[in-house]
Amino acid sequence: MKIAVTTLDLLKVGADLLALPLSTADLKKRAPALFDSLGLDRQALKDFKGDAGEFLLLYGGTVKCAAERIALLGTGEGSSLDEWRKASASLGARAVDMKVRNIAIDCSTIEADAVSAKESVAGLAAAIAEGCMAGSYRFDRLKSGKLDKKKSPKKSQELASLLLRVESAACDAAKHGVLEGEIVASCQKAARDMVNLPGNYLQAEDIAKAAQESGKKYGYNVTVLHKKDIESLRMGGLLAVNQGSFHPPTFSVLEYKPKGKPKAVIALVGKGVTFDSGGISIKPSENMGEMKSDMAGAASVIGAVEAAARLALPLHIVGLIPATDNMPDATAQRPGDVITTYSGITVEVGNTDAEGRLILADALSYAQKYKPDVIIDLATLTGACIVALGYSVAGLFSNDDKLADEIFQAGEHSGEKVWRLPLWELYNEQIKSDVADVHNTGGRGAGTITAAKFLEKFIDGHKKWAHIDIAGPSFAPKSAGKVSGGTGFGVSLLVELLKRWS
Repeated sequence: MKIAVTTLDLLKVGADLLALPLSTADLKKRAPALFDSLGLDRQALKDFKGDAGEFLLLYGGTVKCAAERIALLGTGEGSSLDEWRKASASLGARAVDMKVRNIAIDCSTIEADAVSAKESVAGLAAAIAEGCMAGSYRFDRLKSGKLDKKKSPKKSQELASLLLRVESAACDAAKHGVLEGEIVASCQKAARDMVNLPGNYLQAEDIAKAAQESGKKYGYNVTVLHKKDIESLRMGGLLAVNQGSFHPPTFSVLEYKPKGKPKAVIALVGKGVTFDSGGISIKPSENMGEMKSDMAGAASVIGAVEAAARLALPLHIVGLIPATDNMPDATAQRPGDVITTYSGITVEVGNTDAEGRLILADALSYAQKYKPDVIIDLATLTGACIVALGYSVAGLFSNDDKLADEIFQAGEHSGEKVWRLPLWELYNEQIKSDVADVHNTGGRGAGTITAAKFLEKFIDGHKKWAHIDIAGPSFAPKSAGKVSGGTGFGVSLLVELLKRWS
């Protein structure tokens, strides 16, 4: 989607659809005069409440502007970025449903709205751009008619353009915000596409290829370790999970270095299980198809590193992606097996469906060779986190209070919310093993916490580390009125955090 900013008179803004954002306060203060200037029938205001995301297509009146159609767009109280994101996502979604290609939104009050939302003009413009792109997203590239003879997926048909109309004083700031918003949203879209690809289209080598293509295009280095390299490094966690697979594993290292001395070294680790059957501890068949999303952490890390490179952030960022599928072949690892990880720590495998923590263990240990100031891992790690926090919020664990608060604040700003859970020592009792250094499961209770405690075993105690369990918000289940599938959760959160450290 092409996104631009204009200072044209509202009557001259040409688009297939022009959206007029109105808060609940605007309905009495601003809307009547606006309707009169555009030749709209005020009767429509009786049917419009201004709730965030509310959309009302207008009919009737003697419209005086160049736009083909006009709609009212509710922004709620207009006092938060979340309300603006919800409104712009609603606009994008409705525009796609209406099959319009070019849309415009009247942001003439963006300076006042930014103050209300306690945000800069650039920040609000970025949120509008991100929201609209997220709402217009559809994954239909695998439908008949959209595949070539080699059955390689083509791009989906989405909105062609979005135009933000602002006053002259806000133009430069809005352009800056739109540029950042478009970068973040496009990286988020790429992550969503990867998550939505089924296992027969996406394997470990495909994740590695996606990272290489991104690095080549945006100027950062990508090194891919293949099975022989992984064996040489003795990454026993990744190799154990891969034992039952027909497809070889990969371990991708994405490295972005800024011009000049970096302000910090940040390691981002993403779980890349391309399909999780559970292995020998096989999952129930119901909804197993959604386990194509078990590489959402990897997709978000690729997206975040790419965005950092495109934004030229003054940070040295290392992305680490262990990738494989988890299948129940005759050669697969078994419950009761003991494996030796890259760090030398031995693990008793109690459940082969607790595989993500095994591949992350190798990656977290490997990350420390870069001497990072901070290590953050993203993983669709536990169903227990969905039970605890639902499908909208990620679980957060950290060994550093300041880091945890920084991630929480970045989540509040980006709209990708996290909630911190404890890492108390008492939970170590649940993952003790009689035959190895640690057990990969901790029983039914506190499942998301014991998974995090397992990962903590592979972190140097002096390193700042955070684990973000994105099992819930990374993939939207089917529900009435919502687009299901990958959400790209984590890209915006990580980019906001990296920007703050910049």
